Amino acid sequence: MIDWLSVLKPYERHLAATGMLGGFGFDYAAYGRLDHAVTQTVLIIYLSVAAGSILLLHYLEGLAVTEGFLAKLRRWLPVVTQFAFGTLWSAFLVFYARSGVFAASWPFLLLLLAIFVGNEVFKVYHSRLIFSTVLFAFALLSYAIFMLPVFTHTIGKWTFLGSTAAAAIVFVLFLRLLNWVGHSRLGRLRWQIGLSALGVFMAVNVLYFLDVLPPLPLSLQRAGVFHQIKKMGAVYYAMGEPQTWLEYVGIPPVMHVTDKQPVFVYSAVFAPIDLKTNVLHVWQRYNAGKGKWVTKHRIPLFIAGSRERQNGYRTFSKCTGLEAGLWRVDIDAVDGRLIGRTEFTVEDAPYTGANVTTVMN
Repeated sequence: MIDWLSVLKPYERHLAATGMLGGFGFDYAAYGRLDHAVTQTVLIIYLSVAAGSILLLHYLEGLAVTEGFLAKLRRWLPVVTQFAFGTLWSAFLVFYARSGVFAASWPFLLLLLAIFVGNEVFKVYHSRLIFSTVLFAFALLSYAIFMLPVFTHTIGKWTFLGSTAAAAIVFVLFLRLLNWVGHSRLGRLRWQIGLSALGVFMAVNVLYFLDVLPPLPLSLQRAGVFHQIKKMGAVYYAMGEPQTWLEYVGIPPVMHVTDKQPVFVYSAVFAPIDLKTNVLHVWQRYNAGKGKWVTKHRIPLFIAGSRERQNGYRTFSKCTGLEAGLWRVDIDAVDGRLIGRTEFTVEDAPYTGANVTTVMN
């Protein structure tokens, strides 16, 4: 019988990276609402698998086992750990990509690259232990950032700091358990792990207060610019100029406006059940002479999450007297972080075509 473990031994690190990639792809399209009990359960299971595999591997490294079941298990545990991390990164990427514009999710893409590089660089067990344990700290913090608002029904800087504190407490307990199962073999590694994890926590907090991280658990489901929006009962009807294929490749749509005709911007923002907050529609015009965006209006709008609003809490704002030029409306959370954005170009000319009516569900 072929000993596949011996055959695959030279490719162990590559298998770990493959496990990470497999976990990433496995769950990429599998997540729905982040406040759903199934989503919470799955994420907790993956966090538990990652923690358990790190703990078990650390325990087995202290045993003088070179053959048998435990030796084989020790070889495969790094793959299990990386698969669990892969599933977690896929979930985090899905939720962070949904919340805010793409540019706000770049830290996770950079992290993903660092993870694959780490699989090739950290060959010695002690280095891999530090790497995997710090990744677990990052996973705990990432989970806490968007799950604490789900449980507390609040959002803002104090909720974010509470998420950081909760993740830090759990990680300290994990380090104590890691030291215990290894019969106090961590030694100096404990300080290296602790300082590295502290650096990760500080970096994420800096990104938050620089408004780089997206405003989870809020996410923009739909947005658009129209000539008229009417609400009839529970249904929103939006009337606007027909879309062209240019809009699907990122070219802002053109709004033909004359005199004091109003322009309406619609947004549907997802919020977890029972979370009530305000968002801001920030109307900005690009000043080509100064080369920057200039804020013209800031309009606060109330939103609330519920089971019935699967596609987000619908609301809109309007402005009149818009000058010709390039415009955008940022949909911001109350703490100033960007949820989403819609851009359009205003032309001072009458619209001669027929408006298209869209039902905004």
